Amino acid sequence: MSTYDEGHTVAGWTGTAIATLGSCVLGLGICTTSALVVTGGSVVVAVSVLVTWVLHLTGWGKPPGVRPVGEWPMRERDRSARAGHPECVGCRLAGRGRRVASVSGTAIAAEAVEAVRVVPERV
Repeated sequence: MSTYDEGHTVAGWTGTAIATLGSCVLGLGICTTSALVVTGGSVVVAVSVLVTWVLHLTGWGKPPGVRPVGEWPMRERDRSARAGHPECVGCRLAGRGRRVASVSGTAIAAEAVEAVRVVPERV
């Protein structure tokens, strides 16, 4: 049994189902050379991305990485979704995830300069 269950969520499966439907409509539009059907299929694929994102933000998706076995079932909601996941692009796009403490701009700039100065040793 795998210790990595990425994508086994309501958000993942719902998004995949909608995207598959949109891809089928898109393919049908290409085969029938109908710009209207191609556009409709493209819209359905775009909607699948938005639906997946909204479901993830409401707790039906899970953070990336390894989770405890108790959190593996698909019907298990992620209670930490409201605060955001630290390494999640979707959470960061929604303004969640990494929180920066309110400090002066010079302190942040100084930390950024220090981070750039750190050079790993060459072996």
